Amino acid sequence: MIRRLALVVAAPIVALLAIRPVTDRLATRLMAAPRRLPEEAGMQPALDRLGGEVVRLRSRDGLRLTGRWLIAIEAEAAGAHVPVADTRGDAPDGDPGWGPDPREAILLLHGYSGSATPDLVELGPFLRETASVLGLDLRGHGGSDESPTTFGVREVDDVAGALAWLGERGVRRVAIVGSSMGGIVAIASVAVLGDGRLASADLDPDAPAAVSEAPRPRIVAVVGDSVAPELEVVAGSRLRVPFGRRIAGHAFARVGERIGADPRSVEPGAVVGLLEDVPLLLIHGGRDRTVPLREGRRLAAAAPAGSRHVVIDGADHAEGHATDPATYEAAVTSLLRDAFRATRPAPGDAPEGA
Repeated sequence: MIRRLALVVAAPIVALLAIRPVTDRLATRLMAAPRRLPEEAGMQPALDRLGGEVVRLRSRDGLRLTGRWLIAIEAEAAGAHVPVADTRGDAPDGDPGWGPDPREAILLLHGYSGSATPDLVELGPFLRETASVLGLDLRGHGGSDESPTTFGVREVDDVAGALAWLGERGVRRVAIVGSSMGGIVAIASVAVLGDGRLASADLDPDAPAAVSEAPRPRIVAVVGDSVAPELEVVAGSRLRVPFGRRIAGHAFARVGERIGADPRSVEPGAVVGLLEDVPLLLIHGGRDRTVPLREGRRLAAAAPAGSRHVVIDGADHAEGHATDPATYEAAVTSLLRDAFRATRPAPGDAPEGA
């Protein structure tokens, strides 16, 4: 009896001691995302055809980041001096009245593995028909400075740096499009940084009085593709072992201990409700094996009223555009143009930046 009681008491302790090395190793792996995907080596010709400009900028906490800037198609044809079209209100089918505005841009955020290159090659051509596109290599990815991957905790500083870079170039309205981890970062950025309408909230009280910074652009919309409500959903499904999510949860707790902030504090399920004034489109694959559709529906249910949710039948994780480009592009273009139109100044308003 005493031996049995001892075994019962000792079992949880033995399990805890056994799981700690496992979660430590998993935490290390989670923080060391692949900088580039193997297939990126063959994408250079497609990237060259896109053109654009390789840019360098700094995150809010000082890291050097790399990106590629693609001017909107009509703006590029006109030498980046396109007058603002009066497109307020509904446009006929095909949107013939749409005209890109040089004061609008799309910030494109990639997923956990690789750089912005694959998303730029796949999504850049249709996104730039709506606005100019900045594809950003998040910290520790592509050509950006080395840094652990933190699933939104530190990456919001990268978004803040990108917004500052865009603001310096006269951009006043930004939509963020993110896939998988990029969608997590996009939602977290609005929750942490705000959408930019309250300018005083973004001021640095310690900045020198003589320094005049460009206005920070307003975030007018977010598109999240294949986004999980909780981080442990993604990591747990990839483990494919019993109690995978529980193990993943412990691993993210270890990540939090190492970086000094728990990534789960800004995971989508915890903060998506804060986007109530920012139009949100969530896209999910019907056959997503990494973030099952039921999890995508759970996040959509937690999103503010009026958020859009599109399911791409037959698509696996982050493969919605490849599976059904027509449905994907129509949904994304509709949300982005509606958001840009709704926030463009009305005729007679004071000039932006005045």
